[in-house]
This record gives sequence, C-alpha cells and structure tokens, in this order.
Amino acid sequence: MHSIDKAGRRWHSKDFKREAILACRVPGVSLAAVALEKRINANLLRRWVKSAEAKASAASIVQTVPAAAAASTPKFIPVKVTRPLKRDDDRPIRIEVRKGSTQIVVEWPMANPAACAAWLRDLLG
Repeated sequence: MHSIDKAGRRWHSKDFKREAILACRVPGVSLAAVALEKRINANLLRRWVKSAEAKASAASIVQTVPAAAAASTPKFIPVKVTRPLKRDDDRPIRIEVRKGSTQIVVEWPMANPAACAAWLRDLLG
C-alpha cells in the first residue's frame, strides 16, 4: 500500500513496488492496466520498472519472445481487476495525451471502466 509523508505526498513500500513490477512482467499484461489496478500513475510505474531493470542483470529480467509468438499476441489484452471498485469512489479515470504542444485530457466516470476501455480501444484501433 502507500503512506502519506509530512508534505502530503504518497510513498509506497518496497513490497508494493516489487509486487507492481512483477505484475508488469506477466506476458501479455499491459503496464497501464497494472497501474490502473494498483491505483498509481502509469508513468510512475514505468519509472519503477526501468529502475528495477537497470539494477538487475539483463539476463535475469528481460525475457525474449520469439517473433512468431509476438506476432500472434493480440494488441489489446483485457486484465481482470482483482479488487472490486468502491461505489463511493467518485474519482474519474483520467487519461492525458500529449503530442507536441497539443494536450488532450479525458475524464471518464469510474463507474463504467469497461466503456472507457472500449472507447480507448476504438480510438487507438
């Protein structure tokens, strides 16, 4: 989990970080899906993963996938969220896209994450 420091910032235990990083290493699971499930920013999780990879030897972390297996992997793999969403959680799903000087921010109701995923899949499809 996370705790709040004196400055009001969240910090996460080493066990939480390790669990999140290991979840990202499961074949076919997206980093964004893990971040959403863990309720952390995807960029923060990406930084943790890169840091872990830099600290460990490349042979023990990087798993190579044969080209034939990579080609047969679907582009979108839904991830089951193991923790049920709370009804009183009214924070929206927030998606920020930046390209050059253009920025798009989409906020989607947390009550309907499947529709958000479908919309994003159509947009990127």
